[in-house]
Amino acid sequence: MPVFVFDGRTARGAKISGVERVADSKAALTAQLRRERITPTKIKEKGKEFVFPTSIGRQKVTAKEMAVFLRQFSVMIDAGLPLVQCLEILAGNQENLTFQKVITDVRSRVEGGSTLANALREHPREFDHLTVNMVEAGEAGGILDVILQRVALYLEKAVKLRAAVKSALVYPTAVVSVAVVIITLLLWKVVPVFVNMFTSLGVDLPLPTRIVVAISNFIGSWFFLGIVIIFGMTVFVILPGFYRTERGRFVIDSILLRVPVLGMLLRKIAVARFTRTLGTLITSGVPLLEAMDITARTSGNAVIERAIMKVRKAVEEGRTLADPLKETEVFPNMVTQMISVGEQTGAMDTMLQKIADFYEDEVDVAVGDLLTLLEPIIIVFLGGSIGGVVISMYLPMFELIAKMAG
Repeated sequence: MPVFVFDGRTARGAKISGVERVADSKAALTAQLRRERITPTKIKEKGKEFVFPTSIGRQKVTAKEMAVFLRQFSVMIDAGLPLVQCLEILAGNQENLTFQKVITDVRSRVEGGSTLANALREHPREFDHLTVNMVEAGEAGGILDVILQRVALYLEKAVKLRAAVKSALVYPTAVVSVAVVIITLLLWKVVPVFVNMFTSLGVDLPLPTRIVVAISNFIGSWFFLGIVIIFGMTVFVILPGFYRTERGRFVIDSILLRVPVLGMLLRKIAVARFTRTLGTLITSGVPLLEAMDITARTSGNAVIERAIMKVRKAVEEGRTLADPLKETEVFPNMVTQMISVGEQTGAMDTMLQKIADFYEDEVDVAVGDLLTLLEPIIIVFLGGSIGGVVISMYLPMFELIAKMAG
């Protein structure tokens, strides 16, 4: 029998890595681990590498492509088409070659007797834990078409939310980047020309001009180049490496949540994602503890993930969901109060979806407010920096003209 190596999480949220088990197949090992209340995140046969498809030239499957695929899949199943035929049609219509190969492999596995959830689980890059677990719940409950439609709706809302945040950041980032480049070129190339002219004419430089000249000399020095290199290494190498560690993610995410304006926006996004994910999973029939485990791993923020895992542990010990959420001091009071009402009325899934809708609207409003706030700040920054450099260069010329007129 083959030997498999797997990574996973226990029911209490503890991580397991590099454990070896003997089993007939990956599907058999997955079922065995689930009976032991272990959620596998990665399984591979020892001595063999997963080579399908190769990472060289591999296209990324976007959330939009996945949402379209799931919605089409749902419509076909609702129309009564067999599962294998649905996958065959979807693979043939797929323009993304990587996704086409993945769907074809899933079809082959289903045709060979595997469940759809286990076939999807073989491709963790394309199908995350949320999708796989919801499909598994849909297969068990005989409502696969409804579940696929819910996952598609969830992904569409996630894409919309992400697009709103990106659109808010593109404009100020582009303007500030162009402004920094222009100011750097002015100080590095243009200011020294004026300085040489003033020096040859023997003009006394006023204080603003001397400050700009000092900054220009600093930018033209090797010391400034060293600072730029160190800054670039920090931003593009050190910080990403630190963020890939568990402690690094928690530290950086904690700092981001405390940043004025931006921190509030990130908190609202995290709450919207948490409630939408948990509500979708519960509505689809996924058990609460497993749903919270999936929600924590897909939260996108280490602070939120740690808070959800603490709440999960409290729920496992028999407590309600609302009280531990309030104790974390991460989620707003309105969220915990609405969840408490949902628990008391037996409509927590509906309440979670209402909270998600509310906070997604709040994110749209916050993005608009952020743009409104940034526009005057950017204008003042551009006018003050570029105008200050230009005026400081003209001040000695005014003094020179006054001397010539005298």
